[in-house]
Amino acid sequence: MSRQKVDQVRIREAKAGDLPAILDLYRQLIAGDDSEISLEQAEKLFLRIGNYPDYRIYLAERETGQPVGTFALLIMDSLGHRGTPAAVLEDVVVSAADRGSGIGQQMMAFATETARGKGCKKFFFSSGINRSDAHQFYENLGFRQHGYSYYLNL
Repeated sequence: MSRQKVDQVRIREAKAGDLPAILDLYRQLIAGDDSEISLEQAEKLFLRIGNYPDYRIYLAERETGQPVGTFALLIMDSLGHRGTPAAVLEDVVVSAADRGSGIGQQMMAFATETARGKGCKKFFFSSGINRSDAHQFYENLGFRQHGYSYYLNL
């Protein structure tokens, strides 16, 4: 299904008041996941995230203020690579109704430029192994698969 390109969206740092909309976006990404977080839990975590030196959650919204996407970006210090920081991207989601419209491209461009502006040597993220549409999206933006991603379910 081909979708019409949207106008530019505004991408800004999220505020605590944005959490209901952000949680709704997450629900669209992980439908059927029974590990949903409550608004109260999200508010506590949002405060903790705000205490990290350079960890931010961003919200993409239309001119009307309607939220259409979100992502988290951590710029972390590194002792390796001569102290050059690295960027870690997490929780990227565009509203189901707006996927394929260019919003994800705008969000990824914003995240990439933010990482570049902070002097990051590398910019990395992981994607679920079965998310082939997302993999194609990232590859179309110039990202390449590199190495392996491992996890341990604790």
